[in-house]
Amino acid sequence: MSVLVGVDTGRRSESVLALAAQLANSLQTDLVVAAVVASAWPPSRASVDHEWREHHHAAADLVLDHAASVFGGQVKARYLVHEASSARRGLLELAEQEAPDALVLGSSAQGETGRIALGAVSEALLHASPVPVAIAPVGYRADLDSRIVRLTAGYGGTEAAEDLVLGAATVAARAGGALRIASFAVRPEAETGILSGAGGRAEDPVLIEWVEQIRRHASAIIDEVEELDPRPRVDDAVIGVGGSWAAAIDDIGWGEGELLVVGSSSLNPIARVFLGSHGVKIVRNSPVPALVVPRAAAWG
Repeated sequence: MSVLVGVDTGRRSESVLALAAQLANSLQTDLVVAAVVASAWPPSRASVDHEWREHHHAAADLVLDHAASVFGGQVKARYLVHEASSARRGLLELAEQEAPDALVLGSSAQGETGRIALGAVSEALLHASPVPVAIAPVGYRADLDSRIVRLTAGYGGTEAAEDLVLGAATVAARAGGALRIASFAVRPEAETGILSGAGGRAEDPVLIEWVEQIRRHASAIIDEVEELDPRPRVDDAVIGVGGSWAAAIDDIGWGEGELLVVGSSSLNPIARVFLGSHGVKIVRNSPVPALVVPRAAAWG
């Protein structure tokens, strides 16, 4: 198995390389760095076509050379150039060929620093990838020899979400990190820090009932995690509530070396990533790298 990172031939980003190295270290697996270049269509022997292809391959070589220079002697990786009709298609083809533990992508350059910004390629892959997709926030930094210290599994109360938590627990144990279960509620009128263990108005009966139900379910899942061998250290389940998705996600607190794990929509019947509207909002507002796992995929 491996970690596959797609690098953009149009820009050089150290954030995506830092996350890729961190995941490869954590999963104790190989790292593959790939640049996708557009294939000529229709094929032609004309000199202009030859020059066009040379230009794109030269750009790919430059971005791969940059990745190698960033990694230096600290990170071993395999580098490749792949031709395809589009970056999205090329990365999907590579995901099928390489069958990696995760496909790692960077955020859009226009995003807010410290948050994940989806571009056209990453958003498309979040609806089509056969393997988990990890995305680094804008400006993400991590030491090249670092590991993920805690996985926070997003839990929405469904059976699929329970499977996601157990998969995240297995990966956390493999990485030598901790596991945390988190749920989020957006209440426009919410006041954080009032409800015990969560934000929100204490007199809101609907919110209180939801919090109690999530806690009961999370407690049962933690009991299952405790029976795993090996098992990770388990932090308590947390619930973030805020007047926006960003506020609700920030409400639970985050530190360095954390990874948010989100499951794809239960509406998708096949083992592909298909991120629903809530999932997209959680990913977009995450202050830490996010990993989106296809429903029913053999992950963990």
